[in-house]
Parts: sequence; structure tokens; C-alpha cells
Amino acid sequence: MPLVRFISANGETVQEVEARAGDCLLDVAQAAGQPLEGTCEGQMACSTCHVIVAAEDFAQLPPASEAEEDMLDLAAAATRTSRLACQIILSDDINPLTVRMPGEFHNLQGL
Repeated sequence: MPLVRFISANGETVQEVEARAGDCLLDVAQAAGQPLEGTCEGQMACSTCHVIVAAEDFAQLPPASEAEEDMLDLAAAATRTSRLACQIILSDDINPLTVRMPGEFHNLQGL
């Protein structure tokens, strides 16, 4: 079972959640009460599920698609290890995965 660690934007709160292989990180985060809106419901048409993946875990993930990179260009406070949670499918190979919530987001859906 993949273990996901969510770190709050201020770095003070850590929540660990066990997930199932095949789960979408956005769904896991929302079920755990994390502040990821996912306005477009995982259709990669917004950046409200932007997370910052821990540098040591980033290489475990498959590369972002060009479309995801384009959406990340619109994300507030994006970093080199930013990803969209709706595009991360958890697996036993991605274990553990630590992500930080960004301090802000922009909903650019429909703009």
C-alpha cells in the first residue's frame, strides 16, 4: 500500500495516509481533507490541485505530460517539483510519496 505524506503549506502539519495502488492522488488528498479544490474534476483544465512533490520523491513519478506542464505554468508558486495531483496515479513503486500544499492557487479554468 502506498503511503502518502501531506505537508501543510506552512510546513507545520503532516498527515500520513495509506492509499491503494491505482488511486489518484487528488482523490486521496480530498478524502483526507486536504485543501485541494480540483475545480475541473481531474480534467487537467485548471491548476487547483497543484502540489509540490518532495525532491527526493520526484524521480519516482512518471514525467509530466506537455499538457500538464502547460497547466503548471499557470499555477501559483510553482516549483521545479510541482505536479498536478489529478495526474499522479499511485503505485507500490511510488512509496512513500511526500507532497506539500502550496500556499496559494489560481483558478484559471475557462480563462
